[in-house]
Amino acid sequence: MPEVTISVGGRDFQVACQEGEEHFLRSAAGMLDSEAQVLLGQIGRVPENRMLLMSGLMLADKAAGIEDQLRDAMNRLGELQAKIDELQSNPAHVEVPILPPEVTETLAEIAARAESLADRVEDDA
Repeated sequence: MPEVTISVGGRDFQVACQEGEEHFLRSAAGMLDSEAQVLLGQIGRVPENRMLLMSGLMLADKAAGIEDQLRDAMNRLGELQAKIDELQSNPAHVEVPILPPEVTETLAEIAARAESLADRVEDDA
């Protein structure tokens, strides 16, 4: 079992981990150290156990906020998926009116008569 030296808040710690998990341990330690640095910047020197506790709580708060956002996003995703499923199962029916040929012929005849009348009016004027 490999041991990794991590630094949190300017203090070094020896931590054992499973083979191949060293990268994840260093990444988690980096996140904890970032919070510890913020804490040290605000308060100054803090006892080790308090620094680790507060840094852990700050990370837990961020994680809880992200879990809330994830839960909201998953709920919204479920709502949208239900809407998509509903729309796919009940596609909209669009009716396009089809004019019978008699109507178009009648309209063409009326237009021709109107043009003929317009021509007569112009000739008389």
